[in-house]
Amino acid sequence: MLLTIDNILLIGSILLLISIIAGKTSYRFGVPTLLLFLTIGMLAGSDGLGKIQFNDPQIAQFIGIISLNFILFSGGLDTNWDSVKPVLKQGILLSTLGVLLTALTIGVCVWYLTDWTFYESMLLGSIVSSTDAAAVFSILRSKSLALKSNLRPTLELESGSNDPMAYVLTIAFLSLVVNQDLMLVEILPLFFTQMLFGALLGFAFGFLSKWVINKIKLDFEGLYPVLVIALMFITFSATNFIGGNGFLAIYICAVYIGNHELIHKRTIFKVYDGIAWLMQIGLFLTLGLLVFPSSILPYIGLGLLLSILLIFVARPIAVFLSLAFFKMKLRRRFYISWVGLRGAVPIVFATYPLIAGIEKAEIIFNLVFFISVTSVLIQGTTLGIVAKWLHVALPEKVKPKALIDALLEERPKAVLRELTVPSDSYAVGKKIVQIGFPANTTIPYIKRNSAYLVPGGSTRIEAGDTLVVLCDTEDGPTKVCNALRIPVTEHID
Repeated sequence: MLLTIDNILLIGSILLLISIIAGKTSYRFGVPTLLLFLTIGMLAGSDGLGKIQFNDPQIAQFIGIISLNFILFSGGLDTNWDSVKPVLKQGILLSTLGVLLTALTIGVCVWYLTDWTFYESMLLGSIVSSTDAAAVFSILRSKSLALKSNLRPTLELESGSNDPMAYVLTIAFLSLVVNQDLMLVEILPLFFTQMLFGALLGFAFGFLSKWVINKIKLDFEGLYPVLVIALMFITFSATNFIGGNGFLAIYICAVYIGNHELIHKRTIFKVYDGIAWLMQIGLFLTLGLLVFPSSILPYIGLGLLLSILLIFVARPIAVFLSLAFFKMKLRRRFYISWVGLRGAVPIVFATYPLIAGIEKAEIIFNLVFFISVTSVLIQGTTLGIVAKWLHVALPEKVKPKALIDALLEERPKAVLRELTVPSDSYAVGKKIVQIGFPANTTIPYIKRNSAYLVPGGSTRIEAGDTLVVLCDTEDGPTKVCNALRIPVTEHID
């Protein structure tokens, strides 16, 4: 079946509906939605039951870039600065040095195992060097898995910020493969320019975006999310035009404005949460359609070997060396190395060699796809088991006093309170991002039916939930009660 203007909306909406319904079921089994959406795309593709003919890497790359803009920006909006601030150095090192070490290790392995050139090997290593936040946290949330100490914000910061580094490495080594006369030292300025301009322009556009959102007077509340979308694309495209890394810029921009007061902030967050899910599903479906399962079969042996090397050699080396100068228990380092899922981003980056038309482009794409799927299958389905095995997961029926002590140690001036939500509360049934909690307020976990779960922006509040709230000011708990619309004196323990 060929995709045409007449049938693309019908086919796309049917696949979207199937993905949403199937995604609800996948949470019960701890299967990452990434794998599910990719599988649906493959089944609908030319080698599957749907027989949909789609073989256009340029369109797939365009969809990928648009989707990654929304996914990274939404992740930045949902990043709590107070949570990631204590682990900022660890997160930055993992997302830069860790990505570089992963790329180098896999690149050297490919160079040794195959007859590829060094630059071709490094290109493959660069493409698979970043991790996928969506796949990681979809499983953690489905399992209601609370992690000790600062593991969760560390993983969140790394996963949300390591794509720009992988992108720069991919573009750099692709340039070296295409232009054989180039020297490695000639590519180094590209790296520093991309990262420096990306970071500086991210902060600059974040400040400008916050000012524009708060100063402009729009007649309709629904226009504010549209305004933010325009600012997001301006940040990305302008940064790329100047020579910086657009992915890094939009992530930093989103973190900046997400941690400041905005007009209609609740509406903006709510809209972005939905759009990010739409983009994620659309991206994975597109990549599933693009791949031809029959073309992967000849590379299963090499792909499996590289997956094992990535999971058990490259990732641990990168994590342990990146965190060598930080005080951290060995089991926590092991868990961070295990939470190194490859996802949609490497597959999107694998379309760049296809468009460039290099000799081994199709081999690279098929290997990257196989590595990503294998990573999700091996690591993604065992995150909860490994967390409990390494004793980094908080017991479900025991109040995590260690977590409370750790939080207060990190923020000694903070006020910690427990707030119980009654059945008649305004907040019951609403997502956390919809409630409008005051700035500088963190909800480390929620006690629900004798179990503890770590909430995200999309977590819905239920009647009887006990929210553990961390506030930077004395009147913070009162403001939280006002946001929940519950009496102050009766519900602060």
